[in-house]
Amino acid sequence: MVKLAAHIEGIGLLGPGLDGWTGSVALLEGRSPYIRQPTVVPIPDGLPPAERRRIGLVVKLALGVGLQAISKAGVEPDALPAVFASSGGDGENCHEICQALSHDERMISPTRFHNSVHNAAAGYWSIATRSKAASNALCAFDWSFAAGLLEAVTQVAVDQTRVLLVAYDAPYPQPLYAKRPIPGPFGVAFVLAPVSTAPPAQAGAGGSVGSIARLTVQLGDSPADRMSNTDLESLRASIPAARSLPLLHLLAVRKNGVVNIEYLDGRSLAVEVETCA
Repeated sequence: MVKLAAHIEGIGLLGPGLDGWTGSVALLEGRSPYIRQPTVVPIPDGLPPAERRRIGLVVKLALGVGLQAISKAGVEPDALPAVFASSGGDGENCHEICQALSHDERMISPTRFHNSVHNAAAGYWSIATRSKAASNALCAFDWSFAAGLLEAVTQVAVDQTRVLLVAYDAPYPQPLYAKRPIPGPFGVAFVLAPVSTAPPAQAGAGGSVGSIARLTVQLGDSPADRMSNTDLESLRASIPAARSLPLLHLLAVRKNGVVNIEYLDGRSLAVEVETCA
């Protein structure tokens, strides 16, 4: 079976009780208790004021974790290809459009229509970062994180270039929430590279902080890994982007190992982690 590899250079993370990668390492390691709190989603830098007024929660979330990841990696975003993966896109916007269509006049705001496409976050990313690089926007329901990771690593391996992966999900309002109960916003981002980069003491003028770990991915059939912490396991099971938590745990404890993440048709994505010194 084909194996594909990439190196993680930067991580972004936002979720209930998870405020950035650096601030979340201790609880992912198990050294501090997990306290569930509302996700704090920043207003993204780089967008003009008019664009900032138009964006909703899901775009703020995607840009927030993406900007965290490139900052940690010390790379410039303007020429960085990107993969955006979400199980459902902008739930609030979907709700408002459905509300408008339920009225006799059925008048939809142009801004609502503009933000209804699944690649809206990718479009706002290109505006905020002035990136002219290609981007993909994927949706694979509960398996969107694994689909996005596989796509991003494939691009790294084939094109031999850095790629940004951003996976994100946010709640739908009622009554859609009753059918799709995502309990809170969760986003994760990785800057992935084809080769290992130097650690801080050896980093050159490019500003990279160095590779965190090498990932090797392939399709498998093993059951998905779960979190030993019951609260984090509840988070993992209830938010598609949070299927990344077992991988984030292994990266936090800085141990080599294999993580299995749910994928399509009863398959799994086996992710082998080798930490970088």
